[in-house]
Amino acid sequence: MDLSVSVVSRETSRGLGPVFGLNGLPRPMPPKTIRKPKKAVLFFEVEILDAKTREKLCFLDKVEPQATIAEIKNLFTKSHPQWYPARQSLRLDPKGKSLKDEDVLQKLPVGTTATLYFRDLGAQISWVTVFLTEYAGPLFIYLLFYFRVPFIYGHKYDFTSSRHTVVHLACICHSFHYIKRLLETLFVHRFSHGTMPLRNIFKNCTYYWGFAAWMAYYINHPLYTPPTYGAQQVKLALAIFVICQLGNFSIHMALRDLRPAGSKTRKIPYPTKNPFTWLFLLVSCPNYTYEVGSWIGFAIMTQCLPVALFSLVGFTQMTIWAKGKHRSYLREFRDYPPLRMPIIPFLL
Repeated sequence: MDLSVSVVSRETSRGLGPVFGLNGLPRPMPPKTIRKPKKAVLFFEVEILDAKTREKLCFLDKVEPQATIAEIKNLFTKSHPQWYPARQSLRLDPKGKSLKDEDVLQKLPVGTTATLYFRDLGAQISWVTVFLTEYAGPLFIYLLFYFRVPFIYGHKYDFTSSRHTVVHLACICHSFHYIKRLLETLFVHRFSHGTMPLRNIFKNCTYYWGFAAWMAYYINHPLYTPPTYGAQQVKLALAIFVICQLGNFSIHMALRDLRPAGSKTRKIPYPTKNPFTWLFLLVSCPNYTYEVGSWIGFAIMTQCLPVALFSLVGFTQMTIWAKGKHRSYLREFRDYPPLRMPIIPFLL
């Protein structure tokens, strides 16, 4: 063997030259890996102040730019456990609007040292709990008056029954309405916010439970008199009530289909093949329109003043809600249908 070839082979194998294969040709050299320098991660510093006193409550160091407000709330809770995320309101200005949980830190108009202002929303309770409580109450209270339990109308009327058909029909309609609401709360509604202030449950229950007792007292009273125009008035009112209840349920189903489960997606609601949803062509909140229509029908059916007042108060409150949602749609969607009104076609 030629020693020169052996030396060359060893030297080339040590990286001094090309490495030869068995066929005498040089082997291709593996490509050199170029290590890219790691990019420096820019972290944020978040300072949280009390919106009223400007007192520093928390300082978060090395917060990732992609962190959401929800994640910042969780970090804030670690240092202040009494303020769980649901009762926190974080904002860029002490008197500004609350930031959304899905807002990303680096997309907010802040520098690398962000200052957020905190407000305590108070003790919170889930929407589902509030709805179930405020709807179950009227259902139960109305039935107490319908069955004339003791200590309501006097001993001689205990557990007696009215001789008027409209009284029994009113009980069926009232019970159906609140059973429908309970089932919708459990299986239909998808809430954009998980909680509301605890104080709301007392306010809402006072409204629903109080009016239910007031109207039930008069409708089921032993001295109650049927409507002026008799069966014709009752049949017309019943038709209005049933149509509006079906319309209200149809709108709730259409709104449910717009929002996937577990998301906060907002879309423009449009009519579907269901004729009851065609009211979307004229109003932004047809569920409120149908709800008011149901209670107007119930008021005509029973010809009872407390029911009429309940309808009026409800219409006033739902008009406020409808105007707020209508303005929100206009701000969020540039192509929002211009013909729509908040709750009453062409008027309001």
